[in-house]
Amino acid sequence: MTVPLKMTGAGAVVTGAGSGIGRAAALAFARRGARVVVSDLDLDRAGAVAAEITAAGGAAHALRADVTREADLAALRDACLERFGRVDLVMNNVGVLALGAPESLPDEAWQRVLDINLMSIARSNRVFLPLLLAQRSGHVVNTASASGLLAYGFDRLPYVASKHAVVGLSEALAIYLGPHGIGVTCVCPSGVMTNIVEQITVYGQMTSSPRAPAHPVVPAETVGELAAEAVSDGRFLVLTVPEIHDELVLRAGDLEAYLRARIAEQTA
Repeated sequence: MTVPLKMTGAGAVVTGAGSGIGRAAALAFARRGARVVVSDLDLDRAGAVAAEITAAGGAAHALRADVTREADLAALRDACLERFGRVDLVMNNVGVLALGAPESLPDEAWQRVLDINLMSIARSNRVFLPLLLAQRSGHVVNTASASGLLAYGFDRLPYVASKHAVVGLSEALAIYLGPHGIGVTCVCPSGVMTNIVEQITVYGQMTSSPRAPAHPVVPAETVGELAAEAVSDGRFLVLTVPEIHDELVLRAGDLEAYLRARIAEQTA
């Protein structure tokens, strides 16, 4: 349990909100009364989502943002303050993948994934946390992944590393920010129907299909609703299917046996 947030009248900023989980979360926040700055690297997509929100009777503003630039995140903060008078909710949602055998991944693959998936949150913390701490209220949502809890993705090591870091960062933030009246939610989806394939870079020769857990695939809209409910309820962890929880329990019970079983699956 972290700190719940009443979304009616809240000012919200969502990155990567032009499609997928970000779009779904922005719409879910707006349905609960939040006024949303919808940001994306693709301004047309951000504008389309903002138009959906306003057409449904909500308030939204679209802005292009590159999360590798702290100045762009500061512009989102300033736009939310100017348009809606306050910032209460920040969702850090941008993510990319680099696929390839571990021995084939160059530094550039690691640097790009970590810069976007992890360092964007560090930049967001510098931009938004002083404001939330000063007002002693608010909520931060970080989109991680089941890959941040279960390291099945040996063909996407930078992604796995970045999402494990996001989970740990989010947990530490929850402990730090909770006493200041600020909640933290970490979203860890497994299979989700999004267009993240657009953000995949392949290095070397892929010898097999990308590894994925045997978990059900859910619509992005489901994840958006789960994220919004967690913010309203003050919950930290969002899992998209119960199988993630079950596997975490299995792994925690006997890590050695769990790893032996995963290794055996690769040689079967």
